[in-house]
Amino acid sequence: MKLRLDLLEHLTAEDILEEAVATNHRFKPEPLLSKTGTGSLSPTSTEERVKEAERSTALIQKLRLRANVSGKEDTTPSSASTKPSTS
Repeated sequence: MKLRLDLLEHLTAEDILEEAVATNHRFKPEPLLSKTGTGSLSPTSTEERVKEAERSTALIQKLRLRANVSGKEDTTPSSASTKPSTS
């Protein structure tokens, strides 16, 4: 998942739960999970990576919409420099 800190304030617990449920099948408990509390993460397939990228893009679009509805503009960093010219 891509990390967009400018949209983080619009993230809800429901969004986090949705992503957790989507990736939950990859987590495998160790036989002694009740004693150790550890497990492992199985590798992901190419198809799963594509689905993850699609979910990430959809979430970013949803958060941008929430930001626009709440009156905050999308503040993606521009390529223009903000440093004053020294010439």
